[in-house]
Amino acid sequence: MNRKTYLRLVEYQSEQAARHLAEVRGIYQEMRGFKHDFHHHLQTLKGQLQTGEIQRAVEYIEELDRKLQQMDTLQKTGNVTLDAILSAKLSQAKAAAIPVTLQASVPDALMLSDVELSVIFGNLLDNAIEAASAAAGERFIRIYIGMKGKMLYFSMLNSAGRKQKKQGSIFSSGKTGAHGFGLKRAEALLKKHGGWCKFNSEDGAFTSEFLVPALE
Repeated sequence: MNRKTYLRLVEYQSEQAARHLAEVRGIYQEMRGFKHDFHHHLQTLKGQLQTGEIQRAVEYIEELDRKLQQMDTLQKTGNVTLDAILSAKLSQAKAAAIPVTLQASVPDALMLSDVELSVIFGNLLDNAIEAASAAAGERFIRIYIGMKGKMLYFSMLNSAGRKQKKQGSIFSSGKTGAHGFGLKRAEALLKKHGGWCKFNSEDGAFTSEFLVPALE
């Protein structure tokens, strides 16, 4: 790898981590805002019930319920960093009307750094959201994350368009510029830790899978 390419990779990694951090902060601010307003909601309901405005109180509760359904809560995988990354990405998927099925359970302490987790999972989920958004027919993303002994295992199936062609060992994400390093950067980090990854493209679907040492 020449110096120019290396510097572009470093720049991309920094941009990716900063963007994911901003996404996570947005979710926390939304949740804190709801918590701050919760007391006012209770006071309003109490007043309506005390004055016998039962129907009005019911309508108020229904409106709160609709807003609560729209609010994304943090995922609970067992790893705080992964919770934040997944919450941000699943929020984006929901905004794009892409149903996501997630099953995840991992230890809190992993050998991968927070930045490495952000780059790996962020890139794979970004590509899945991009592909599912452009897919004709049913949209979906199905994710499994778990441990196999001391190895972190990840598997994802998402809807996509037509079958993609490989460029080297991986598929092109369709992005240009520094963002085109996404899958390559994720693959490089996994191999750096002695792991492996596999991507497969078919008409209508794309699969991503990796296994990497994660515990001492």
